Amino acid sequence: MTKGNGEDPKTGSRMERIQQGVRKRTLLAKKKVQSITKDDVKSYLLRNAFVLFTVVAVILGVILGFSLRSYKMSYREVKYFSFPGELLMRMLQMLVLPLIVSSLVTGIAALDSKASGKMGVRAVVYYMSTTIIAVLIGIIIVVIIHPGKGTKENMHREGKIVQVTAADAFLDLIRNMFPPNLVEACFKQFKTNYEKRMFKVDIPSNDTSTVASIISNVSEAMETLTRMKEEIVPVPGSVNGVNALGLVVFSISFGLVIGSMKEQGQALKDFFDSLNEAIMRLVALIMWYAPLGILFLIAGKIVEMEDMGVIGGQLAMYTVTVIIGLLIHAVIVLPLLYFLITRKNPWVFIGGLIQALVTALGTSSSSATLPVTFKCLEEINGVDKRVTRFVLPVGATINMDGTALYEALAAIFIAQVNNFDLNFGQIITIRDRLRTTTNVLGDSIGAGIVEHLSRHELKNRDAEMGNSVIEENEMKKPYQLISQENESEKPLDSETKM
Repeated sequence: MTKGNGEDPKTGSRMERIQQGVRKRTLLAKKKVQSITKDDVKSYLLRNAFVLFTVVAVILGVILGFSLRSYKMSYREVKYFSFPGELLMRMLQMLVLPLIVSSLVTGIAALDSKASGKMGVRAVVYYMSTTIIAVLIGIIIVVIIHPGKGTKENMHREGKIVQVTAADAFLDLIRNMFPPNLVEACFKQFKTNYEKRMFKVDIPSNDTSTVASIISNVSEAMETLTRMKEEIVPVPGSVNGVNALGLVVFSISFGLVIGSMKEQGQALKDFFDSLNEAIMRLVALIMWYAPLGILFLIAGKIVEMEDMGVIGGQLAMYTVTVIIGLLIHAVIVLPLLYFLITRKNPWVFIGGLIQALVTALGTSSSSATLPVTFKCLEEINGVDKRVTRFVLPVGATINMDGTALYEALAAIFIAQVNNFDLNFGQIITIRDRLRTTTNVLGDSIGAGIVEHLSRHELKNRDAEMGNSVIEENEMKKPYQLISQENESEKPLDSETKM
């Protein structure tokens, strides 16, 4: 190539290097494919058995659900049919509470206050940033698509609308951060209720007129002096459900204290470490049942969901708008954010989360998916346990990207239908499951980003502790599936080929 031809030699050499790189990678890929043996395929299938089983369970659940819709099953029959899925939900929810407490305490206790403070700030900044981005996406999508246009003839009011002031909601949030009873916090949250009360209001009056009225009619004077006024006042109340925020605050504080106690707190640290290990081994056992449970969960929800024709055009468009917004946030925004910060391939990271994402799709619960998310991040993606044990429980409590997008979009949609109050609880099941999947993906990517940003603090902590954390992780057998214990003893050659 010469300058006389009008081509830049640097450009030509750069293109040649790119072509050579492509050829080299193609040859390497070809050699790897040719060197694959039956044992390699068997080993790969065993390592990824649960991911494959879960994906197959989702596909079969969708097919089975739509096949059974024509039978018009009764509510009782649907509940009986969904019973295996209900068992999976109960198993996972059973482990959430001890998992949150043990993981937070051990994660915070393994770090000094300075490192945990920096990690906490980074996690909160990430949560706030992704939530704001999700809200903006929801607002932009609903304004562009405008699903609320048209009439509201086929819509009807459902449920009871409870008015809650912003001040009371904020105060309830702070109250729940400091539960007066930790046992009660395991199954109950504080919530302000409202009731009507009558108050006596004194009416100031002229002395002369008052004396005259007393003389004329005592009862009339009393009615003039005092009147009863009805007023809605806030009163203490509660709702059923785990007060996760209060438990998170207590666990973080408890972990910081144990970490500062050094040798005196070692016994407590070992106890919570063992508790966390035991819980994760229970998760590994429950994963054997997960594909079957997810199959019946998805099939049962598809059987009981309403037809799009019954829902109506506006609500159908609303559902489509929510799904588009969630997909933009999950497929474009979160992977791009991960790449920009870590400079790593986000799809490799997300590929290790398939088990957790599919479980979130099936259970529609971020908390119930938390045990599986721990397993995927620590075992498959290799994220530091000190990061996952802090970031995931906090993220499952306060980071709700999908929910923020959904609620921002819903508020504008209601305004578009002339502020008509709607109940969106039974619009469509798929939308809620995508929202939960987005929440889980946001928490997981947040763990990866926080680990990348905190890598220097973690290395410094390892150096101070004499690499005790790394040695402990290498010597301990990780919580894994029973069938995979022998698999880990095989030579590395057979595992690295695929």
